[in-house]
Amino acid sequence: MDRLVKPDVKEVELTFRRGQKSTVTFRLTNLMHTMSVGVSLTTSNPSFFSFNQPYSIIQPLSTSSYTLLLSKPSDKPPIRTTADVINVRSSMLPTGKANQDDLRRLFAKPGSHVFRDATIPITFVGPHVVDYLIFNNTQVPELNSLFSKAISGCTESELTNSLRSAVASANEKLVAVLIENGGDVNSKDLDGRSMISLAVRAESIDVVRVLVASGCIIDETIDRVLQEVAAMNRVDLMEVLITNYKNIDANSVDWHGRTPIHVAAGSGHVEMIRYCVSIGGNTDLSDCDGWTALHFAAEKGHLEATECLLKCSSYAKYAVNKEGKTAFMIAVENGHSNLYDLLQLGDALHRAARVDDVHGMKSCLSEGAKVNGRDQNGWTPLHRAAFKGRVESVKILLSHGAEIDVVDDAGYTPLHCAVEAGQVQVSLLLIAHGAKANLKSLKGLVPRNLDCFQTPAPFALPLCHEDRA
Repeated sequence: MDRLVKPDVKEVELTFRRGQKSTVTFRLTNLMHTMSVGVSLTTSNPSFFSFNQPYSIIQPLSTSSYTLLLSKPSDKPPIRTTADVINVRSSMLPTGKANQDDLRRLFAKPGSHVFRDATIPITFVGPHVVDYLIFNNTQVPELNSLFSKAISGCTESELTNSLRSAVASANEKLVAVLIENGGDVNSKDLDGRSMISLAVRAESIDVVRVLVASGCIIDETIDRVLQEVAAMNRVDLMEVLITNYKNIDANSVDWHGRTPIHVAAGSGHVEMIRYCVSIGGNTDLSDCDGWTALHFAAEKGHLEATECLLKCSSYAKYAVNKEGKTAFMIAVENGHSNLYDLLQLGDALHRAARVDDVHGMKSCLSEGAKVNGRDQNGWTPLHRAAFKGRVESVKILLSHGAEIDVVDDAGYTPLHCAVEAGQVQVSLLLIAHGAKANLKSLKGLVPRNLDCFQTPAPFALPLCHEDRA
């Protein structure tokens, strides 16, 4: 015979609860038909565990119950690299009688009279163990094995609470295990938000994908996930959400009426703005206060975002919020002089060059307007002044570094414009400052002989309406 008693479990599952003296009960059966057996119970970690009966006697073919006690309340389970175990030793008692001191002496003497009947692993289970493993997963060896055992001691509602914790911690593997074991993927928090919202806040695209694949549903009236993703500049997350949830799109608004583009603009996230526009996002939409995305970019002084929004819209520059303020005014209020030229000074400089407003031009240039700033057709102020024959404006622009042979979107230089409009004095002034009279446009055309301005020009320029007038 190799043992005298037999435990009723192969593993003892101890439900751990923070700050409490957790207990678990198991049983031992005497296998002897005619003889009583003395039993000794110890653990590999006596500083944490104790028994209600460390020494006992079991009568022939009888069963006794034993309680393992976690004697030191703690905020975390005492999980170690090597699992703790219960050591069960036994010895025959021919008389069937012995007191505690007798049994202590009996098991203190090594020898063949002592049987090593069992080594029972101690496993910690329950929601407090699960949460500990979730938030300390990088510090726990054999995490997957311990986690699978720990969830066996959880109810469905406890698994769901732990699922929420796993989602927030961005651990997609533990999220998948909890869902497989009964965690409710469509449980909402107290504010009615879905698990997807938690995953987005954790910035975990892997967890989002697990939740999507598990059938997680979002409510577009509560889950404002696109705005959160836009604030993070996570285009990859945005793409997953847009692809999998047909009830949300790039123009979905939050409680303030703001789209993802509004949020991205306020954070200066150009990549996000471009992506939203590519999937149908409207840069001209206003929020509940009348602010466009351009207002938000201007408020924060985001140059690249402002440039991007202006390329996507011809209206937003002139839009006013409920206070009657344009994006330019917002930029001025916040001292973002790097945006002045884009938002207004550039337009003002073009207008001043067109009407030969020398004072206005000097004012714009002193405030930071770009002397070579282009309009929607690629015209610079010099193109415009040359076409209108504004000699003084041309002089001012050249003195401030205007590029004399700069070409517009159709390949025309300011000299081409002057010749087209029959502006002899400006043409000669430009040539005197080094303009190339034989420079071809993109269409291969060159200005006609400067003495023949009265004849029709050999080519037509793509002019704005105001310049044709």
